[in-house]
Amino acid sequence: MDSVFTTLGLAFCAIALIGAGYALLSALLAARFMRRASTANADHPAVSILKPLHQSEPDLAKNLETVFNQAYPHPVQIVFGAHDLADPALGVVRALQAKYPQVDTVIVASAASHGANAKISNLINMLPAAKHDVLVLSDSDIAVKPDWLEQVVSALHRPNVGVVTCFYTGEPAQGAHRLWSGLAAMGTSYGFLPNAIAGFSLGLAAPCFGSTIALRRRTLNEIGGFAAFADHLADDYEIGHAVRRAGHTLAVPALAVGHTAAENSFADLFRHELRWTRTIRLVNPAGHFGSIVTHGLPFALMGAVLLGFSPAALVILGAVLGARLALKWRIDRLFATHAGPWYLLPVRDLLSFVVFLASLFGETVHWRGSHFTVQRCGAISSG
Repeated sequence: MDSVFTTLGLAFCAIALIGAGYALLSALLAARFMRRASTANADHPAVSILKPLHQSEPDLAKNLETVFNQAYPHPVQIVFGAHDLADPALGVVRALQAKYPQVDTVIVASAASHGANAKISNLINMLPAAKHDVLVLSDSDIAVKPDWLEQVVSALHRPNVGVVTCFYTGEPAQGAHRLWSGLAAMGTSYGFLPNAIAGFSLGLAAPCFGSTIALRRRTLNEIGGFAAFADHLADDYEIGHAVRRAGHTLAVPALAVGHTAAENSFADLFRHELRWTRTIRLVNPAGHFGSIVTHGLPFALMGAVLLGFSPAALVILGAVLGARLALKWRIDRLFATHAGPWYLLPVRDLLSFVVFLASLFGETVHWRGSHFTVQRCGAISSG
C-alpha cells in the first residue's frame, strides 16, 4: 500500500510541476499579448451597441455608464433591451438617458420569446431597432474603458476579420459579499483570463465572449442571424464558431474589459462556475480534460500529503505556489486590476479544483433560476 501511495504522490507532484510551468508560461504569454501594437483605423463607421438587460444587478449603472463615455469620433447608437417595460434595469437606463441626452439611445421592451436562451430572444427583439451596419454586443455586467469601441472597431477592419471579442478581468461588485465576490473575481482574473490568453496565443482556442462581440450585419445574416443560437447556452462561443466556420477569422485586441462579480454566497459562486465548467466539458471535452494541468496547487498539496511532506514534496509545493503568485502579480500589473489578496489564492485554487471535479458528472446547469439540460452540441432544454 505504501508503494501505491508513493507512486500516486510522485505522479501528483509531476502534474503539479507541469502546472507550475504552465502558470509561468501563461504569465509570459499574457505579457506578450498586451505588448501587441494596436492598429488605428482611419475609417470610423457608425456603430450600434446592443445591451441586453435582465433585472437590476450590482454596479449596473456604473457599468452601463462606461458605454456612454466612449471616445469614438463617429455616430454611436446604444440599444437597450428587456423583456418587460417594468424591468428595473430600464429605470437605470432612463436615468442615464437623462444624464447624457446627447447620446443616441433607444429602449426595446418585448416579451416575445424565440427559444430557450432568454438573452438571444432579447437580442432578436432588439435588432430591428439597430440603425447601423457594425454591431457590438456586450453583456450588462461589463465595464469598458473610453477607448474600447475604437480598438474593437479597428480590429474588425483588419483583413478577413469577421468577429472581434475581448478578454476580461474579474471585478468584485460594490456592496456584494466581500469574500464570495472576491473569490469569483479571482477565478476570472487568475484562472480564466490567463488560460484564455494562453489558449489563444498558442493557437489552441479561438474563444468568443459575451463581454464583447463585434461583427457586421451582413456577417450576422451569413451565419443565420441571432435565431440560429436561440437554443444554445454558450451563445457567445457558438456565434464565434459560426463566424469562423463561414471562413472569417476572429480578432482579440490587446485590452481587457471588466466583468462584475456579484456573488453573495458560496451557493451563488458554485452554481455559476459549475454551469460554465460543465458546459465546457460537454461542448469541448478534450479542452476540459486538458485543463487539469492548470490545477497545479491541489496536485502539489495531495502529492505532499501522500509523500509524508517529504522535503522534495515541500519544495515542489512551494514552487507551485510561487508560480501562481507570480502569475497573479503579472496579471494585476498588466491589466491594472486587483481581484483579491494573495493569501486567498490557495483557497481560490482549491475551489477551482472542486468545481472541476464536480463538472465531470451530470449534464444539467442552473441558469437564472431555472435548470437546463445541456446537450453535446451545446443546445439547452428545460430539465
